[in-house]
Amino acid sequence: MADVKIEESWKKVLHAEFSKPYFQNIILHLKTEKTQGKTIYPPGPFIFNAFNTTPLSKVKVVILGQDPYHGPGQAHGLCFSVQNGVPAPPSLVNIFKELRDDIGMEIPMHGNLTRWAEQGVFLLNASLTVRAGEPMSHAKIGWATFTDEVIKTISAECAHVVFLLWGKFAQEKSALIDGTKHLILKAAHPSPLSAHNGFLGCKHFSKTNEYLMQQGIPPVDWQL
Repeated sequence: MADVKIEESWKKVLHAEFSKPYFQNIILHLKTEKTQGKTIYPPGPFIFNAFNTTPLSKVKVVILGQDPYHGPGQAHGLCFSVQNGVPAPPSLVNIFKELRDDIGMEIPMHGNLTRWAEQGVFLLNASLTVRAGEPMSHAKIGWATFTDEVIKTISAECAHVVFLLWGKFAQEKSALIDGTKHLILKAAHPSPLSAHNGFLGCKHFSKTNEYLMQQGIPPVDWQL
């Protein structure tokens, strides 16, 4: 974890978490797996990529994923996003389809969502790491405790943030968010298994920008 760094504003508000026993257990778990020769995604410098690309004061939209991609070269610490040169996975393809149908966005040639993150779209996975080829393999090592605290911190410290909660897992996190000062939008997960149950056609991207503009906040340019 020596190469793992987190942006200063996040470090300040989350500093108490890093010394708690559960977080020390996460570090120990990751170190143990590395000494066992296991491959962990994303690589160390990318674990806190969402935090490093979107400082707390810049957060205006939160998209919540569950687990990093577990294939080689995919995950880089931004939920649903893949590194350049990697084909967009099925859920991301459906996100792009909804963007096309909702706001007329051309479907991009790549699936790297860094440009969103730079504009204040906080792309958070509930688990920040995963073992190669084993989805949800780090779901119970303590990350959920940490990322729940992150969601609560955004809810408390920020105002007028749009939370996009797709699928049952993400929707359960609405209990952590103050709905009187933020906009919570819910839909089915964009996975091919569920996208037709209400994700496609949800118009979350135009609704997000309408709300932001009503609050005097610059809208997101979703084009990549």
